[in-house]
Amino acid sequence: MSVSGGLILICGAGQDPRGSGMTTKIIYFMVNGKLEQAELGADCSAADVKDLFRVAAEAGPHHILKMYNTSGSVVNISPRLQANSVDSYYRLEVVASDLQSVAMPPELDGMESRLRHLEDKVTEDVGKTPEIICELKSQVEAFKRKLESVEHLSWMGLFRYDCDHQLSKSSPKAKTPELSVQEERQRVRMKFSNMSSLQVTEEVREHLKTPIFDNWQWEEAEMLVLLQVMYTDLDFLTAFNIELEVLQNFLFEVYCHYNNIPFHNFQHCFCVTQMMYGLIWLTDLRNKLGRTELLIMLTSALCHDLDHPGYNNVYQINAQTDLALRYNDISPLENHHCAVAFGILAKPECNILKNLTTEQYKHIRGGMIKCILATDMARHNEILNKFKVMQPVFDFTNKDHKEVLMKIMVKVSDISNEARPMAVAEPWLDCLLQEFFNQSDTEKLKGLPVTPFMDRDKVSKPSSQTNFIRFVLLPLFTELTKLFPCLQVKAFIHRFSSFIESCLSESEQDDNTGFML
Repeated sequence: MSVSGGLILICGAGQDPRGSGMTTKIIYFMVNGKLEQAELGADCSAADVKDLFRVAAEAGPHHILKMYNTSGSVVNISPRLQANSVDSYYRLEVVASDLQSVAMPPELDGMESRLRHLEDKVTEDVGKTPEIICELKSQVEAFKRKLESVEHLSWMGLFRYDCDHQLSKSSPKAKTPELSVQEERQRVRMKFSNMSSLQVTEEVREHLKTPIFDNWQWEEAEMLVLLQVMYTDLDFLTAFNIELEVLQNFLFEVYCHYNNIPFHNFQHCFCVTQMMYGLIWLTDLRNKLGRTELLIMLTSALCHDLDHPGYNNVYQINAQTDLALRYNDISPLENHHCAVAFGILAKPECNILKNLTTEQYKHIRGGMIKCILATDMARHNEILNKFKVMQPVFDFTNKDHKEVLMKIMVKVSDISNEARPMAVAEPWLDCLLQEFFNQSDTEKLKGLPVTPFMDRDKVSKPSSQTNFIRFVLLPLFTELTKLFPCLQVKAFIHRFSSFIESCLSESEQDDNTGFML
């Protein structure tokens, strides 16, 4: 790959394609006020293409890039990018970057200020600074130095990153400091309202139906538009008499009820829903299940982690939180997600089910509750074993069979990150570990039992997924592909079998590093 004189060349094998007989295409794009030209070889990878445009935009791995066509629609940055002309150039923009520093908490600044005032007052009265004041000053300074040297300060809600540390794409986006949470939501709402689903190109619509969709390219408002596309393309608006404005209100309220935490956030919600949408198309469930079942699965995926606090059921029960007390230690989070979902649907302006009959509503509500409760990993083996028994004689007209399949599909979508391309999947592991470490840090501070696979002192990134992949992911995907051979998970199984072998060969592997999402 080379960059010179406004010409950018990229070849899959790192060679100039001209004269080699290899098919190439020319991409014209505007970036930083300059018209650039890229030549893409037929064998270039998605990573090559993204790296090229990052270089052209002078962006780092922690920036989020967006490509727009002449009509202002977002196009996917991939090897399938359509060739264009000088007159129809794309527009490349860096739309977001990540936080790279953190200020000291105001409480600490206030403590310093009061300490200085006290020192001045005592010195004025006594003539010298007492030893106890000097000791307090020393302790405050030592604490500040400790804060400045620690990278992860989740117990205070702080994170610090060295300026020269390259952040992964999974790091939190930088928000405009002066915007409150409410103002940020209104900004997203306004942008969402101003966008039409017609702006989404056919290429993006088709890519949205695949398991390799890259979520890291999209902002919240754009993800809301893509969710709207899913509901419209599955013909839910017509089938269930859903008004477009009501759907938009519902999607926006769902967005507002996901918390700004490392993993179980709105972006995770989008990924799970997108995977469910992709599986519906890939397995041709549109012709195997009724429209009502499809609506239940897609909406369950959308709502499955609403208002997740970032601490799992084990923590809720051990800490005796309000959720654990309210739901008697029985799937407290999943019960809460359901309650929040139907709280949103109880608002007339958000109720996408308001035009259904009472029986239809009861059926959809019951189906959603079952699907969302099925995402509690404590029930994983129970549900998988039921599916194993049914799978050889599976009948799409059998109510019980369909019910178990719907649970399996939501579960697969929920834990599907590892089935995506590594460039998409790996940042999610960073997010998950960050959330896990938050929990174990809090458990230590509160004197609660520390969850072994969340302990930052015991978990290493390469080995952290080993037991999860071996005992959860592979068995689930293996059974599902027996029913849907079109999923072609052999390559996926081989890929992660190799990953497991490499992890097992590492000397630092810990025996207690399995994951529960």
